[in-house]
Amino acid sequence: MEELAKEAGIPVRTVRFYRERGLISPPRREGRIAWYDDHHLARLRTITGLLERGHTLTGIADLARTFESGRDVAEVLGLGEPTEETPVRLTPEQLADYFEGETSAENLAAALDLGYLATDGDEIVHISRRLLEVSSELVREGVPLATVLSAGRRVREHADALAELFVGVLENHSDDPEPPQLRPLARAVVDAELSMALDRRLRREHTDEPPRNPD
Repeated sequence: MEELAKEAGIPVRTVRFYRERGLISPPRREGRIAWYDDHHLARLRTITGLLERGHTLTGIADLARTFESGRDVAEVLGLGEPTEETPVRLTPEQLADYFEGETSAENLAAALDLGYLATDGDEIVHISRRLLEVSSELVREGVPLATVLSAGRRVREHADALAELFVGVLENHSDDPEPPQLRPLARAVVDAELSMALDRRLRREHTDEPPRNPD
């Protein structure tokens, strides 16, 4: 424990306190010797980083339990499945910086359940750089992360339905199980239709505005 505390740059009593609170896992024991490893050191550095970002020990314990109960990266990303998205590896501190003040255990549990986040040892993996950047931009614009995740779940449902539609159409008219034109054609149709749908929605909103008082 003394060697671990020295490597982490914190007092031994702090390590002992974290151990008693369950913030770090028990060491591997050989007789009277307790062995701590790089996982323990990474956890201590994560705790220090999150404390510096304003998280409480209770909140950090909740986050740790949430991640430990989450799915690992192989389960979320699948093995050998085609994807055009680029996963992003993050430390817990980096994730906290993306969503400052919004990385509660509840929000992280929702993100893990959606499959946006997965764990890989001491690292967190976001399944899509594009989704990560869009989500963090929405949060910076003032949209609560819980709202972003709720909207993401609804978008996922519509996206699954659209994928089913496009695959079904091409399966009925192509011998190739995954025609090379599937993804670009589907993206082009969805992009155009979404753009026109936004035009209609915004136009309707402006049309429905009550007349302004000239005074």
